[in-house]
Amino acid sequence: MNYALFDCIDFAFAFPDAQFNLIFDSPDAPTLLHNLVVEAHAAGTLVKLSIGGWSGSHYFSIAVSTATNRNTFVNNILAIYVKYNLDGIDIDWEYPGQSGREGNTESPSDEENMLEFLKLLRTRLPQGAKLSAAVQDTPFAGPDGRPIKDASGFAEILDWCLLMNYDDFQTTTPPGPNAPLYDGCGSSTQPSQNAVAGYNAWTAAGFPANKLVLGIPAYGYVINTGVDHLRQRRSLEAPRLHRLARRTTVNADDDHQIQFRDLVTKGILQRNDDGTYAAVPSSGFQRSWDKCSATPFLHSDTQTIPYDDPESLGMKGAFAKKTGMLGVNMFDVHGETDQWDLIAATRNNLLGPPSTAAAAPASALTSPSGSSSVPSMPGDQQALGGPLA
Repeated sequence: MNYALFDCIDFAFAFPDAQFNLIFDSPDAPTLLHNLVVEAHAAGTLVKLSIGGWSGSHYFSIAVSTATNRNTFVNNILAIYVKYNLDGIDIDWEYPGQSGREGNTESPSDEENMLEFLKLLRTRLPQGAKLSAAVQDTPFAGPDGRPIKDASGFAEILDWCLLMNYDDFQTTTPPGPNAPLYDGCGSSTQPSQNAVAGYNAWTAAGFPANKLVLGIPAYGYVINTGVDHLRQRRSLEAPRLHRLARRTTVNADDDHQIQFRDLVTKGILQRNDDGTYAAVPSSGFQRSWDKCSATPFLHSDTQTIPYDDPESLGMKGAFAKKTGMLGVNMFDVHGETDQWDLIAATRNNLLGPPSTAAAAPASALTSPSGSSSVPSMPGDQQALGGPLA
């Protein structure tokens, strides 16, 4: 990996156990983390440890529920931080005040307790340490189960929030888009689940745009039904799943996910000379564009694959620039091509071509200005005023 391409890399995942110790998600993770930090630091890149995830948030509610528990949890995080010479911590609690995965602990006090936990963690981490949180397109759920209207307290503590704007429809039938940029047709039954709506919701709650990072996917979903258009329908699976995307084939695995690079290596997509991608005619798939979400999808007689490519990710990079967001975060880089086409398209629209911008894409790909001046962005999903290319 060319570590110099990135400002900051998240290593996923560690998670708290019943005693609030941090457990890694695989036996080789400690060695991988050590090697990542050494090589990334040599290239001037920061490394954060992401704590939680879809399958790692079971004990979060208990871990932050009391001052004693918070102190234990923070001390355990700090021990890992020092041991691996980290540069920051990312909290990926899925989700405060909501059940998330079946069996997760939850409480109406989760949002308040999380804020107290983050305050304590900030005071214990070394000066200059990065502290972020991975969040939904809607702000954290409050005691009444609804998104909080004031997130300014979190903005004072966190360096940024990552909007996990993906997995919006997953494998529902009829298929829907994986990572909508907007509700461009005004017909979505999930109008809060897109990048524009996420920006609107968080900034309306007092979280500044220059502390928001837009999550972008390097994968799509394989749905075993063939359609020639995407439907904007409500997902039967709620809340949305945010899990590590795994490599798969067009005969999808348990996650029904397929990496962008695998669409190429499996002979479904082919690269054009300009870095764009088209469907391989002999594959039986056709590429179409969903104007309602500004995302592409592949379809054959038997399968549909909503995904993102250089065109759609370029538009997302342009959106982040237009609204003054801090940058973008790709989930995750192993879905990228050998030519770095996804990151290049995003970077060029966010920072400008390499000849006029420093090479610093992806996770997090930061705006050169870091300006706190945020353009007006009304709740109307048509606020972008058309294509951003």
